[in-house]
Amino acid sequence: MKVLVTGGAGFIGSALVRRLLASETFQVVNVDALTYAACPSALDSVSELASYAFEPVNICDRPALEAVFETHRPDAVIHAAAESHVDRSIGGPAGFVQTNLVGTFTLLEVARAYWAGLEPARRSRFRFLQVSTDEVFGEIAEGQAATVEDAPYSPNSPYAATKAGADHLVRAWYRTYGLPILVSHSANNYGPYQFPEKLIPLMTLNALHGLPLPVYGDGQQVRDWLFVDDHAEGLLRILEQGEPGQSYNLAGGVERRNLQVVEAVCEQLEVLAPQTAVARQAGGPGYLSLVQRVADRPGHDFRYAMDARRARDALDWQPVEGFQGGLQKTLAWYLANLDRWERDGNCGWRYRREISLSSAGE
Repeated sequence: MKVLVTGGAGFIGSALVRRLLASETFQVVNVDALTYAACPSALDSVSELASYAFEPVNICDRPALEAVFETHRPDAVIHAAAESHVDRSIGGPAGFVQTNLVGTFTLLEVARAYWAGLEPARRSRFRFLQVSTDEVFGEIAEGQAATVEDAPYSPNSPYAATKAGADHLVRAWYRTYGLPILVSHSANNYGPYQFPEKLIPLMTLNALHGLPLPVYGDGQQVRDWLFVDDHAEGLLRILEQGEPGQSYNLAGGVERRNLQVVEAVCEQLEVLAPQTAVARQAGGPGYLSLVQRVADRPGHDFRYAMDARRARDALDWQPVEGFQGGLQKTLAWYLANLDRWERDGNCGWRYRREISLSSAGE
């Protein structure tokens, strides 16, 4: 089965590409424009495989996309390309509208024309999987039951609104044109190779460099956390076993307040790297002393939580990695790759100059 993955050089996309190729039953075509958060080195382990191909194409570029489909003739599409950071969407929503809405529309149209031209057997097997987020459902109150797949959408940020709009486009192409689509909704992901503007890598790298750990507001916002490899496995299950037109929640079942996550990072770093921070001296204050409260961001949702029973019952999927174990693996990877954050390119990301003093959303 040949799978076209958009955004395959990103954090979630690269984990998915690695998972697909590890099975040795898939060929992968990675379509990625290599924007600021891409990390090509996350694919070093698979980049030379005969079953892997890379196409440096923007999903808004219809002629280039059409050429990719014509050249590679995929059996499925997993659409993981997106602008994804809420803070950036607040400061510059236009790029999110372009990539998440216009890009999804363009990809849908190219996929629909391609699918319509397939011979009947291949057409019946074709799938288009939209990788979405829990944020499209909006916030829920503390104590409220976790969100199910059929809950109404209520996005509250430009990022969430553009992802919700993309989901609606995907569903419309199913109902109107019959394109066999699937939709996933994921909880907060964490793990190796994540761009360090997100909560866990930013807190990790700031701590290791002795810099402030900026926490929004009172830090009591609640998020569910899912290790990225568990997410990749869930996407594979949806692709192989999911029912066209259906959506599936992929949740970790691990609700933590943002401040609790920061505290967990600091506690593990005290064990893994007690003397790494450049600003610390032997016997000095611990990493928790670096926590700094900053003004909350506009429209910050209080809590997300999803019910993943559909994926468990229909797909036999559930997360394998617990939060403590997954966090330890994540921090160990960042400690082993500290040199990446001191240079540009290939996962350098100009961390010290552009990111380290920013506020951190989850």
